[in-house]
Amino acid sequence: MKTRAFLNDFILMAAGAGIMLAITLVVLYLSEEQNPAAQLAFKAKRVELVEQMRLALASASEAEKSAVMATTDQDSQSFADQSRTQVAAVQQGRKELEELLRTGGTKSEQDLLAQFTQTFAEFQRMNKDLLDMAVQNTNIKAYGLAFGPAAEVLNEMDAALSRIVAQNVSSTSPDARQVTRLADDARIRALRIQTLLAPHIAEESDQKMDELEALMTKEDLEVHKDLDGLAALLKPGGSPDMEIASSRHTKFSEIKTQIIKLSRENTNVRSLAISLTEKRKVVVMCQDGLAALEQAIQQEPTVGHKTPALPR
Repeated sequence: MKTRAFLNDFILMAAGAGIMLAITLVVLYLSEEQNPAAQLAFKAKRVELVEQMRLALASASEAEKSAVMATTDQDSQSFADQSRTQVAAVQQGRKELEELLRTGGTKSEQDLLAQFTQTFAEFQRMNKDLLDMAVQNTNIKAYGLAFGPAAEVLNEMDAALSRIVAQNVSSTSPDARQVTRLADDARIRALRIQTLLAPHIAEESDQKMDELEALMTKEDLEVHKDLDGLAALLKPGGSPDMEIASSRHTKFSEIKTQIIKLSRENTNVRSLAISLTEKRKVVVMCQDGLAALEQAIQQEPTVGHKTPALPR
């Protein structure tokens, strides 16, 4: 009886061990079947994040350029907001990818992301500076003043001086010739100042702007002399046009000061120059870094799957 009981216990134990072994083999088999799918899904998720980052980076760069090139404050601000939104999207993707690589990425992928993070930090700094400058539009505002209010008051000054000349053409006064000379000289010198404003607004170099301002100052001093000379010859209250010419010249000088101040800030010129040179290089570096990271992820071996050879 004891022998039979022992045999029964042995058989039950053997059967139990067999069942456990079978369960273990099934679990291992299913694990082998599921791992490749999980690995492929994990790889696809990382690749998708990188591609989204590359697209957002390109969109941020294009919106920044549009903000720099926009001709109104409203358009500049709108494009600047779009650029900032896309930069935030890149940053969010970078954080998500960093977390994924921390739990399942290779050392090479982690290093590539770290390199991109450094370059992207420079991109963020430059993008912020460019957008801050672009929305100010100081050069565009300077052009608006130069070809708007400044041109209008200068035309009024010129017209007043032209009338003074016309009034003295048939005059027998011994000062008539001198009046004509002074009026014409003031008109010519004032127009020279006007022609120097546009180059000043477009100029990038501070030294060149100094030279242009020196020329304008020299011409303006001569205009003052001419107008003072005219006023003395025509006597106070002797010519309403003389009063108009003097007041319009004063107004022109005030507007010119505003134009030069805006031109000196040079936000449009400087932002465009940086966008087309330094910023462009950083964008290329960022995109190259993401491309290298995507390639590294794609080349990861997967159980049961062969990694396709990349084209040379």
